[in-house]
Amino acid sequence: MTRTRPQAPRTPLPAERAKSIATRGGPAVLMPAVDREPASGLHTEPVLHHVHAGGRASILLPDDDPLVLAVGGTATPPGELAITLEITDEAPVALRSPVRGLLWLTGWLRGLDERAARTRATTIAEERAEPTLLDLGHGLTMLDLVPASLVLADSEGTHSLTAQTFGSASPDPFCRQESTWLRHLEHAHPEAVTALARHVPDELRAGRIRPLGIDRYGLRLRVEHPGDLGAADPFTTGGTGAVDHDVRLAFDEPADCRQRLGVALRKLVGCPMRPQS
Repeated sequence: MTRTRPQAPRTPLPAERAKSIATRGGPAVLMPAVDREPASGLHTEPVLHHVHAGGRASILLPDDDPLVLAVGGTATPPGELAITLEITDEAPVALRSPVRGLLWLTGWLRGLDERAARTRATTIAEERAEPTLLDLGHGLTMLDLVPASLVLADSEGTHSLTAQTFGSASPDPFCRQESTWLRHLEHAHPEAVTALARHVPDELRAGRIRPLGIDRYGLRLRVEHPGDLGAADPFTTGGTGAVDHDVRLAFDEPADCRQRLGVALRKLVGCPMRPQS
């Protein structure tokens, strides 16, 4: 007798997931590429970080930051440093284990001349409103991170990406709106979240069901359970005994616009939710 293995729900490709994390722009830290351990004390939180479509990252730091002085200070000739930029992908709602994934961009940190820095600032301002850009040249310096490699770690596994693969990928079409939508779902439509429990395996339904993520292929739920079901969160450590289990609910077909996304969500819920005008 032949057994057919259930087909796993379709998900965005690793490069697409990495691009979505970079586009959302979560908390970030800079660290030496050769020593990423927090105990080294060499971690720097940038005032601003922005990953451009091609994969290069603009980093805004105080003028007197050691990294700024190292790559463009007057004490030594301008140079470059091997640096890793770590970006954390956090859940839109307040989960007890909020980290959904990590993206590491490793490459060369270099200085920018005044004209190039201003051009970068203008490019960033066209995509997002960042008041700190006004302080460029007035206490803040823009640096350029040229990636040589990227690594994504999330619930789907760990994936190594080339800068070219990352640059050619597109973010999920809903990644910028995801946070607002999921917070609205949890706070304004708790009955819808409750209705989604029918898709969760029976042994997990006693846990607290929370919206975790959404993309064109489906909705992700986090089941927070106090018992020993599911799997421990790979991004946290501790001995609380609490574990979480993530469940992906696949749409019948990928959603490519808000209207189709709304239809797919209402179908999962199993009851009509009026689409917002």
